[in-house]
Amino acid sequence: MTEPSPHDLPALPAIMNARRQIGGRLFDFSREVAVMAVVNRTPDSFYDQGRTFELDSAVAACRDAERAGADWVDIGGAPFAPGPEIPAVEEAERVVPVVEAVRAASGIVISVDTFRAEVARRSIRAGADVINDTTGLSDPELAHVVADSAASIVITHSRAAPRTPYATPQYADVSAEVAHALESRVQRALDAGIPPERIIVDPGHDLNKNTLHSLEITRRLGPIVDLGYPTLVAVSNKDFIGESLDAERDNRVEGSLVAAALCIAQGARIVRMHNVRESVAAVRMAEAILGMREPAYLRHNMGERNE
Repeated sequence: MTEPSPHDLPALPAIMNARRQIGGRLFDFSREVAVMAVVNRTPDSFYDQGRTFELDSAVAACRDAERAGADWVDIGGAPFAPGPEIPAVEEAERVVPVVEAVRAASGIVISVDTFRAEVARRSIRAGADVINDTTGLSDPELAHVVADSAASIVITHSRAAPRTPYATPQYADVSAEVAHALESRVQRALDAGIPPERIIVDPGHDLNKNTLHSLEITRRLGPIVDLGYPTLVAVSNKDFIGESLDAERDNRVEGSLVAAALCIAQGARIVRMHNVRESVAAVRMAEAILGMREPAYLRHNMGERNE
C-alpha cells in the first residue's frame, strides 16, 4: 500500500515538536491523534454524576478505558463548575490513590485535572505524566512545580477564578482572543522554565463561554492550532452540544463525536472524551480520512472476490 502524498494531506500548521514523549508513550502528532479518557473522582461531576467516586470504581474506569483503546486517562478530583471550594488536601486524597493504582498496573499516560500546585506535586510523585490545568496557570506556583519535573502541562483558556461563576461572557472574536490569552499563559509557562516540548494548549470549550462561542471555536480552531503547540479539545457531552441539539446529558454522544472530528480536521491532536469506545473509533476513522493512518485492512474492490 502506498503512503499518502503530502499533497493529499490537509494544509495544517506545523506542530512544534510534533514527536512528543509523554510518560512512557512517544506520540507523533503529525500522524496520530490521542484519545484522553475522562475519569472524575467526584460525587458531583458534570457527566459521571458520582459513578466513579469510589476508589475501586475510579481505578476500574481507568483500566476499562485503556482496554477500550484510550491512549491516556485524565483523573479529576474537583469539578470546574462553580461550587464550594474543595480543600487541596481533600482533592489530593481523591486523585493520588487513583494515580498510584493505575501507574502500578499500567504504562498508560496519566494526567491529573487540577489547578493547585500542591495537588500537582503529589500527583507527579505518584506517577502522573501530565497536569491538566483548566484555569490556565491561575496558581503561579503550578508552573514551577511542572518545570521541576518531567511532566507536561495542558494550559486551558478560562477567565473566572476557580469554581466561581462568570456571567454573560463577551468576546468580539472568540477564537482570536482565546489564542491571544493562551499565548500569554504559554509565555508564563516558558518563563517558569517549562520547555516548549512539554506544553499543550486547550481553548476551553464552554469554560466561561456560551454555546455560540464554543461553536465558533469549533468552527475556527485555526488561531489556537497556529500557536504551534499540540491542541487538546474537550468537547465531550458539553452544554454547547446539548443546546445545539436540544439533547440532555446522556444523549450527546453523536454530537460530541462530530465536534471532535471537525476539530481534528483543523489540527487538534488530543481529544478529551467520556464515551471511549465510540470516540476511539471516530478518531481512528478521522485519521484514516485525513491520510494520517492506513486502513486496518483492504479487501473491497482490491482484485479479490467480494461477497
